[in-house]
Amino acid sequence: MNHWVTVWATSLHGSYPHGTPLAQPDLALAIPDPARGLCDQAVRMVLHPAARGPRARVRLSNAHGDRPLTLAGLSLGEQWAAASLLPGSRVGLTVQGQDRVTLAPGESCWSDPVALSRAAASGGPGSGALALSGVVCGASGRISWHSKAMGSSYLGRPGHPAAADDEDESGLPFATTSWFWVDALDMELPGGSHCVVCLGDSLTDGTGTTLNGRDRWTDQLQRLLTRRLGPDAAPVCIVNAGIGGNQVVGSSASAADGAQRLRRGPPAVQRLAQDVLALSGVGSVIWLEGINDFSDGCGASVEAVIDGFRQGASRLHAAGLRVIGATVPSGLGAATAGHGGAQQDERRRRLNTWLRQRSVPEGVFDSVIDMDAALTDPVTGAMRAAYVPDGTLGGPGDHLHPNRAGHLAMAAAVDLDPLLMGV
Repeated sequence: MNHWVTVWATSLHGSYPHGTPLAQPDLALAIPDPARGLCDQAVRMVLHPAARGPRARVRLSNAHGDRPLTLAGLSLGEQWAAASLLPGSRVGLTVQGQDRVTLAPGESCWSDPVALSRAAASGGPGSGALALSGVVCGASGRISWHSKAMGSSYLGRPGHPAAADDEDESGLPFATTSWFWVDALDMELPGGSHCVVCLGDSLTDGTGTTLNGRDRWTDQLQRLLTRRLGPDAAPVCIVNAGIGGNQVVGSSASAADGAQRLRRGPPAVQRLAQDVLALSGVGSVIWLEGINDFSDGCGASVEAVIDGFRQGASRLHAAGLRVIGATVPSGLGAATAGHGGAQQDERRRRLNTWLRQRSVPEGVFDSVIDMDAALTDPVTGAMRAAYVPDGTLGGPGDHLHPNRAGHLAMAAAVDLDPLLMGV
């Protein structure tokens, strides 16, 4: 029997412009005043589903808004190229039968299920993306966003809402490398289908990978799984819940700093409900995180991070989910502010010892992926040299975020067998 499975997701961590976007174009013409937000304006958010089904729905969110947000003229269509849609692929979306929805600050909702066009429903692995189009009615106020999409979406001009109805791209001149107001896409998939949520920080969010390349370790893991399963099997969908700068538990200092919290999102133990448990058809969680807890200015203890893993994994296990931990790769010598020091590395290595030796016997994790062994040079103790050069903007790299080659090694380190087990 078919059921709903989340096939794409992201984590809305704060409001524009607080975040860690990469290769972001200047948005001053599209968003002249961040406090006012978008105003009578078209948006087209590009989403890459891990699988396709006959019906879809999206989750819209005003999680970090400061005023009611009204969206209208919502639709899903097959991306042709850039902001252009494949002719005839666009289908309208409603919410509770209405063609517009108003979300109070902090509120989210699912759209009504919609039958996709033949072109959109038949897309197979590696096919083009879906594009969510809509109109922001009036001024949005603070924009709830995920800053680091590692891919392009599109915005229209203020005061020109009609562009949302067009399949061409002429009315959507502004590109953004972020996602606004949408954080999940579900498809109706066959029984046995499920999703795997990858919970983490910038190592999962994709810093250092290729813009529009879809080569984060989670993307590459999806392709490995799809090849392993073959064309006739029920899909297993990898969804990315990484946030640049995110922490397992955070610290009292970061919690008191509102701008930092908007930039890095709530600590993982505080965002499980929205970013994992509220998704559809979740079978497993891969949790790779901890390096930011040990950064300068945060300085969480190893014991506090372990306790955070225990609390979070207990909650996920109680929901019937398989929970897979991951060792933390080295950031020794990193040029990124707050990282690279010997004290941070000593805490990281102590955490990894617990992850490898004790976390599974204690029942915290069901298994552990050794990402540290995949990325860290055992001789130098730093990231392997081949994984350092930056893949997003070019340049020497920061010795903290691996490039595409490093993400290939991360994906290859994952044992596929536990992920193939159903919900």
